[in-house]
This record gives sequence, structure tokens and C-alpha cells, in this order.
Amino acid sequence: MLQDLNLKEFLEKTASKSPVPGGGSVAALSASLSASLIEMVGNLTIGKKGYEDVEDEMKEIVSICSKYREKFVNDIDRDSDAFNKVMAAFKLPKDTEEEKAARKEAIQESFKTAALVPLEVAEDAFKLLEFAAKVVEKGNKNAVTDGAVAAMMARTAVLSALYNVKINLGSIKDEEFVSKVSKQVESLESQVNNIEKEILSKVKL
Repeated sequence: MLQDLNLKEFLEKTASKSPVPGGGSVAALSASLSASLIEMVGNLTIGKKGYEDVEDEMKEIVSICSKYREKFVNDIDRDSDAFNKVMAAFKLPKDTEEEKAARKEAIQESFKTAALVPLEVAEDAFKLLEFAAKVVEKGNKNAVTDGAVAAMMARTAVLSALYNVKINLGSIKDEEFVSKVSKQVESLESQVNNIEKEILSKVKL
């Protein structure tokens, strides 16, 4: 599994001729890094003098982002698995009409999965921005830039994942599915940059 590779191994595999891990897995990795940084700022706030009023809130944020971090790590493999299923569908036999029909259906279903996995990553990464905003505003001021980087990584994860959604939508014939997912993509894209800017505007150095 990709998540079991050490950092150097993961980077080498990403740099290789293999199409996986690709942008979708890297988007999930970016999201996991964002969640980790939010946790870090929270942990650096808990138990610190002057931050007693936000300690319970920080504990809750740490708990939530810990779960997100674990999910995003799993998403690294989920994205690559989805791509592999697309490739496997294209390799199905097509000698008879029945085989051709089954292959066509398998290809379409695999492309839908390959679109939905990064869409889920994007939606979850978008949620991280709320927690990044809270640690930037209320967390340990000595770690405020770490909260800012968390926001930037979350934004990157959102936009990166959405690019992977869109490229897969281009191969899907189901117009209703494409329309529905495209609206979700547009909604996230229209919000994420402004939210990141708002968070970063609160970082006073």
C-alpha cells in the first residue's frame, strides 16, 4: 500500500513512470498534511498559559482532525485504486457483443468512482479550512504560521482533487451524473480561494 511507504519511497514512486500515485493521491496527501498541522497547533495550545479559555475547543479540533488525517491517508490508496480499476476495465475482453457491453459499462462505472473519490477528498479538505481558521485565530500565536500553512495545504488539496474530478468527468456519458458533480465542483471552487484569503489575512507577523 502507498500509505505504508516511507517519505522517500513515496516520492520516488511518484516520480517514476508509474501513473500512480498521481495528482489525486498527492491531493489526499496534501489534505493529510493540513490536518496534521492543525492538530499540531491545537496540541501546542492545549495546556499553555493564557489559552485556558480555548483548551476544550482545541481538544475537540485535535480529535476531529486526527480522524480526518487518518481518512486522508487511506484516500491516498483509494485514489490510486480507483485509477487502477479504470485501467483494468479497459483491459477487459471485447470479442463478443456481450463482452463489449460489459466492458463499456465497467469503464463507465470505474470512471464514476475515479471522479467520486477525489470529490470526497475535496469536500473533506474544504471542511479543514474551518479548523485552520480557528487555530489561526485562537491557537498558540507562536504557531500561527503553521495554521496558515494548514489553510494553504487544505486549499491546494481541494483544488488539486477537483482537477482530478474534472478530468474523469470528461469520460463519463451519464449527463445527469456529470451535471450533478459539476455543480458540486463549481461550488467548492467558488468558495475555497476566498476562505483561504480570509484566514491568511488574520495572520499578523
